[in-house]
Amino acid sequence: MCGSSRQASWQVSLSSSRGCPMSRSPSPSAKRSWRLPLREIAAPGIALIPVMLLAACGPAEEVQAPEPRPVRTVTIAKREAGDTVALTGRIAAEDVAALGFRIAGRVMERPVNVGDRVGAGQVIARLEPQNETNAVRSARADLAAARAALTQARNHFERQETLLAQGWTTRALFDQAKRERDTAQARVDAAEAQLETADDLLGFTVLKADAPGVVTTVGAEPGEVVQAGQAIVRLARQGGRDAVFEVPAQVLRTAPPDSVIAVSLTDDPAVTASGRVREVAPEADPVTRTFEVKVGLTDPPEAMRLGATVTGRLTLAAQAVIEIPATALTRADRQPAVWIVDPKTATVALRNVDVVRFDPAKVAVAGGLDVGEVVVTAGVQALHPGQKVRLLGARP
Repeated sequence: MCGSSRQASWQVSLSSSRGCPMSRSPSPSAKRSWRLPLREIAAPGIALIPVMLLAACGPAEEVQAPEPRPVRTVTIAKREAGDTVALTGRIAAEDVAALGFRIAGRVMERPVNVGDRVGAGQVIARLEPQNETNAVRSARADLAAARAALTQARNHFERQETLLAQGWTTRALFDQAKRERDTAQARVDAAEAQLETADDLLGFTVLKADAPGVVTTVGAEPGEVVQAGQAIVRLARQGGRDAVFEVPAQVLRTAPPDSVIAVSLTDDPAVTASGRVREVAPEADPVTRTFEVKVGLTDPPEAMRLGATVTGRLTLAAQAVIEIPATALTRADRQPAVWIVDPKTATVALRNVDVVRFDPAKVAVAGGLDVGEVVVTAGVQALHPGQKVRLLGARP
């Protein structure tokens, strides 16, 4: 024990030299300052002094190296994978036509509404026909006058022909009678054409369905003035159903040609149908940058009504890919990265990777990893470059 005791008092001296403090003869002033009567020192204080002196005299403890951090890993390997892509779409008619009048006018009636089934030739709407009816009457009157003039011209020509043969008329009068007959015939032909046009215009005041189908949209109400070509109703013709999807460009590039698409109702997966791609939009949507794809369904069930929401599933062509668990992915320099384990030194290093696609369970990597490398899949948040790790649950 360092220090010394006396019968009447304790003397503590401080030394600036290295090592354990030693007892020395203090100066008179130091004796007055550091010498205390034994009765004034409390018992707990007396007990602590030897402990403090022993702690000051003991050797410094060495800092132990941290233990390797246990992590779970996976060994990189390529495999042939054909992913199944699921897209949401809708049921639409294979053939949809917007029906409208060929002439302008005021809608007098529209006996059909949305959801009505119509047959071929059924009346869908009518225009007020007063003007067209008057045009037909005028054309018929013109035709009657033209035919009367033609009859007179023919009789005159026949008389001139007989007189010319008997020598009682001239060639000039005969030629004039012939021209009048031909002119009258031309007027009759023109009047007949005018009557046919007027009849057609009168017929255009009635809009009929050109094929059986279902009315999906109406574009005008009775009493409304419409223009020629304006859509009055939109008719989904019977005879086929399409499943329409918005497909990303990447899926179009990887989809096998002439593949079969499995389609089912989203709210009732038991209702299914199959089909093949019938039409692909040549231009992407300017907002979503996806392409509209129409899948022609084969014998769709009655439950797949127009506008119903469906889910289409397509198995992509198999290709060699590197897949890792999604838990292995982290970030470095604002890019996807993973921790790589060096099997010789059991240390980790951060490496950026190129991600092709991902889902909540796994990530497909296109570049940055090689076959046989070991990737950390659990504990990535607590690692730092060069840290030693201990592998748990490694698998090939």
